Amino acid sequence: MNKTVTLAMGNGGEENNELISKVFYKAFKNEILEKSEDAAVIHGGELAFSTDSFTVSPLFFPGADIGKLAICGTCNDLAMMGAKPKYLTCSVIIEEGFSVRELEKIVRSMKIELENNGAIIVSGDTKVVPRGSVDKIFINTTGIGEIKKKGISSNLISEDDVIIVSRDIGCHGATIFAARESIELSTKLESDCASLTHQVQALIEANVKITALRDATRGGVSAVLNEWATQSNICIEVDEESIPVSEEVYGICEILGFEAVNLANEGTFVLAIKKEDAQKALEVLHGFENSANAVEIATVSDQYPKKVILKSSYGTKRFLDAPTGELLPRIC
Repeated sequence: MNKTVTLAMGNGGEENNELISKVFYKAFKNEILEKSEDAAVIHGGELAFSTDSFTVSPLFFPGADIGKLAICGTCNDLAMMGAKPKYLTCSVIIEEGFSVRELEKIVRSMKIELENNGAIIVSGDTKVVPRGSVDKIFINTTGIGEIKKKGISSNLISEDDVIIVSRDIGCHGATIFAARESIELSTKLESDCASLTHQVQALIEANVKITALRDATRGGVSAVLNEWATQSNICIEVDEESIPVSEEVYGICEILGFEAVNLANEGTFVLAIKKEDAQKALEVLHGFENSANAVEIATVSDQYPKKVILKSSYGTKRFLDAPTGELLPRIC
């Protein structure tokens, strides 16, 4: 590992995993942390607990802003463990000179998304630092949720499961890049930033047999699948043609040399569902506007343990590795 921290170490891919495992996991090693889930399962399996920090640039972008992003991010992490968000904390670090009007706009976005999730802020902290100490505003949110379905875990995926993605991928990463670089687009590309609590609760109420859930944020779908393959010691075989990618995202990827599977999402999740319940899960997801194009993208095998294979329409196969290098910094 490098002797100094690089931007690549925050990409959600290989370098990020190395930093976490060799520094933080090494120091804080315990049974709960080592499960590497989106949220910790605590209090006898009754509660989910998660924390996240948000440093996106720009603060306001098509489809959302840093405030909505912060609430969605933490509530989604709780939802991925089958939990309904209940209580959140909010800590902000604000740069001297930041516009109070913009701060109020950000807080209004947070309020709306809290109401959407049925959650409340119960504690917080505010720091103001000299100009140049941070880039305008950083937000940390920590959440506790009540687990409605126990046993969801990315360490339990098997050949009895299929892999589903909830919608077309890469919209958040592509939107942030276009907004940051002032790329003029003739399309309506916007971030997929959205809360996923209602979709997950609907799956639970329909008694869908869920093995694992993960929102595909930093590192995108590629990072999720590689983490799952490693954690469950399985091979995930992806049908490349089945991966939903919008024309807008595909266009940006073509122009700039990105792969949509590596781009960040903030309202898209990956599901490992028992084969017999795959169709039921899709029917539930298709009832929501944000997951109307949910689709099965992969199967699970033991062919190459801890690997992800991408199968093309031409019959060729290649390994889909976890993202490496500096991708799109400051996307969440």
